[in-house]
Amino acid sequence: MKIMTAIVAIESGKLDETVIIGDEISTAYGSGIYIKSGEQITIRDLLYGLMLRSGNDAALAIAHHVGGSVESFVSMMNEKAGALGMKNSIFNNPSGLDQEKGNYSTAYDMALLTSYAMKNEEYRKITSTKNYKLKTNMNVYSWTNKNKLLFSYKYSTGGKTGFTQIARRTLVTTASKDNLNLVVVTLNDGNDFADHKNLFEEAFNEYTSYQILKNGYIDIIGEEYYKNVSFYIKEDYFYPLLEQEKELISLKYELEKKRDYQSGDQVGNVIVKMAEKEIFKTPIYIEKKELKQPNFFQKILEWFKNLW
Repeated sequence: MKIMTAIVAIESGKLDETVIIGDEISTAYGSGIYIKSGEQITIRDLLYGLMLRSGNDAALAIAHHVGGSVESFVSMMNEKAGALGMKNSIFNNPSGLDQEKGNYSTAYDMALLTSYAMKNEEYRKITSTKNYKLKTNMNVYSWTNKNKLLFSYKYSTGGKTGFTQIARRTLVTTASKDNLNLVVVTLNDGNDFADHKNLFEEAFNEYTSYQILKNGYIDIIGEEYYKNVSFYIKEDYFYPLLEQEKELISLKYELEKKRDYQSGDQVGNVIVKMAEKEIFKTPIYIEKKELKQPNFFQKILEWFKNLW
């Protein structure tokens, strides 16, 4: 749940705003960074305390400042979950703690959320930080990330630990090797760090990340509607495949027949399919080719050619 709190806070654009800690943190319990009422600290610094040390007090302070209240911030969390297609997740607080109305989710939804969060540069920086030091107007802090894989597994890129009495040990971690970026989620797993490492190794051994699309100009065979133009896309796309799955990948180009268009306009989409299932779609843009006017000497040469 703190992963969702982090990405909502990051996307709020308030990272560098200073929070004056209020009495809201008095209700926090469990793991914390032990900030005090009246302490001045930025949202960015609170996020390090949230992600590295699982600070429940940090979660409350972030929610109050970013959302105006815990209730409003929780609404932002649930709205984001809906936008990401997290169909089996309900948020009732920003920390993930058990309560009368607790938080509910699934391993799949947590993987969706983490895959999305890892596309954010600020999030990647925070979740991959091993140690963080901070001085405020009231204290000096030194935090070490609870994610043990960052210290013991060379391909680890981040993640988040968790524990509640109901959920027990939960763990989300990420790892990258040879352009293959993975997310592993376990719920109620007493041997989670070892299991995550083994699952990463299994996937790295069996899967290869293939570049399906490369940003830049593309050729669309058989396209005859548009004259004197080039087509291009703006995204690279990689997809992990088993050796026997490579032949299942196909591309489908869908073009609109526009009468009026300018360079830079979107004129369709390229769809990546695995067997019959769509796995990715990106816009196709158009660029008009400039028709060069012949210079004076070329006109004279053409004139002589016509004489013969």
